[in-house]
Amino acid sequence: MGEDKDNSKNKKKKKQKHNHPNDQTTKPTSDFSFKPCSDVKGLKFGGQFVVKSFTVRRAGPLELPRLLSLPSVPTTQDDQKPTHPTKPPFPSTTAFLPTNFTILAHHAWHTLTLGLGTKKSKVVVFVFETESMKSAVERVWPPEIPLGEVNKKLIRGLSGCEMARFKFRKGCVTFYVYAVRRVGSLGFSCAEDLRRILKCVVELKDFLDHTAMLAMPNQRSISFAPPAAMAH
Repeated sequence: MGEDKDNSKNKKKKKQKHNHPNDQTTKPTSDFSFKPCSDVKGLKFGGQFVVKSFTVRRAGPLELPRLLSLPSVPTTQDDQKPTHPTKPPFPSTTAFLPTNFTILAHHAWHTLTLGLGTKKSKVVVFVFETESMKSAVERVWPPEIPLGEVNKKLIRGLSGCEMARFKFRKGCVTFYVYAVRRVGSLGFSCAEDLRRILKCVVELKDFLDHTAMLAMPNQRSISFAPPAAMAH
């Protein structure tokens, strides 16, 4: 009897390791598990209900690439003549990052609860199948929203669409990545961008503490720091 219990425990441990969120690496398009928006899993909060009132904001075009540690694209050549304007990476992607208020609120909540309150923030990324679909959705979505309303207004609120969900824990930041397409679509036309984003997130090092960074007045994203002033 004792051996049977040990074997069952080992099997459970193996299943848990197999399903770890950070093991969701890039997959062929046919393997992306698209579900209706009403059925896809949303953001999870556990018992930290106060976190639902914390807000996230829509990121600017270059903030997601900076967060993912992508190399910057040069805008001038050696002869200093402007190059042709290039689109920012991931033109069909919208990301929501924690606001400065959220980062400070996490820190305060963690302190007030003597370490029991979470300091983990959430980043939500939506990769749409086309740029036109992204533009249409952004006209309806608010630029800033409480985390507790993301599931209802951003995920469940997209009628006629289906999503594939990916979740990654990176230290004090949890990434939720959603691929979005119309119901009945075959494949995913922006699969390459999705694979690239997933690969970048997987390769990111854990965020240890970004509270002080986001509290700075000129801080524009989690990983971008303004250049230090030079002494004259």
